[in-house]
Amino acid sequence: MKAVAFHRMKVYWPLYVMAVPGILFLIMFKYIPLAGAVIAFKDYSVFKGFIDSPFVGLKHFKTLIHHPDFAKVFGNTLMLGFLKIVLVFPIPVLLALMINEIRKSALKKGIQTALYIPHFLSWVIVAGIVFDFFSLSGLFNIIAGWFGHEPVLAMQESAFFRPVYVTASIWRDAGWGTVVYMAAISAIDPQLYESAMMDGASKFRQIRHITFPLLLPTVLVLFLLEIGNFLDLGFDQVFNLLTPMTYSVGDILDTYVFRTGIQQAQYSFATAVGLFQSVIGFILVFVFNQLSKKVSDGGLW
Repeated sequence: MKAVAFHRMKVYWPLYVMAVPGILFLIMFKYIPLAGAVIAFKDYSVFKGFIDSPFVGLKHFKTLIHHPDFAKVFGNTLMLGFLKIVLVFPIPVLLALMINEIRKSALKKGIQTALYIPHFLSWVIVAGIVFDFFSLSGLFNIIAGWFGHEPVLAMQESAFFRPVYVTASIWRDAGWGTVVYMAAISAIDPQLYESAMMDGASKFRQIRHITFPLLLPTVLVLFLLEIGNFLDLGFDQVFNLLTPMTYSVGDILDTYVFRTGIQQAQYSFATAVGLFQSVIGFILVFVFNQLSKKVSDGGLW
C-alpha cells in the first residue's frame, strides 16, 4: 500500500503541489483558530492570556440563553436562515438550467457576465445602492407614486427588511452561484440529449429527466454546505442593511454579538455565541447528510 501511495504521489505530484496552498489556508485560518474556542469557557483577559484566564464553564452560554433579547435575536436568525435556504438557494439552480438552454454563445456569455458582476460588489456598496433605491426620491417611491401611493422610507420599516434582505441576496449572489452548476451541466454526456431528441422528448422533458437528475448530486452537496452555515447569515450583509427601526426583525446573532460582545470587549461571550452557531450548524449538516444518504445514496461522507 505504501509503495502504491508513493507511486501515485510521484506520478501526480503537480496536483499535490497545487493542493498545498489550500491545505495551508485551512490549517492556518480554520484549524489553528479552533484552539481559541477555549475562551468560551473562560473569563478571558488579554492580560492573563488563554491559559491563565479563570475557567467559568458554561457561564457565557447561560448568559446568552437567559438574555432577554435572545429569543428575538435567535428567532430572527432562524427566520432569515430559513428564507435564505427556501428562497435564495434554489435560484442559482433555476438560472443554470435556463442559461444552459441558450444556444447563441455570445448571448449566453453576455447574460452570464451580467449575472456575475454584482457578486464582486461589497455589501457596503450593495447596501448603498439599496438605500438609494428605497429613498424618498429613489426609484421605488417614483414607481409607487405613479400608482398614487405616498412616499415611504422602506428601509426604516420593519415590514420591508426581510423581503429586501432576500432580494439583495438573490441579486448579488445568484449569478455567481450558477458557476458550479454550469460546470456540472457541461459534464453531462451530450449523447443522452441526442437519444432523448430521437425519442421525441421536448426541452422540458430533457431538463426534467436528464439535466436535473444528473445535477441533483451537486445540488445536494451544496445544500449540505449551505445548511452548515444556516445560522451564519453574513454579518456584513445584515449589518449594512440594518437600521435601529428594523432591529425587531433584522437583529441576528452576528449583529447582536458585535454590539454586546465585540464593541464591549466581551470576547469570551462573543466566542461562546460563535461556538453555539457552529455546534448547531454541525448538527444540521449531520442530520441532513444522513437523510441525503437515505434518499439519494449520496452525501458529504
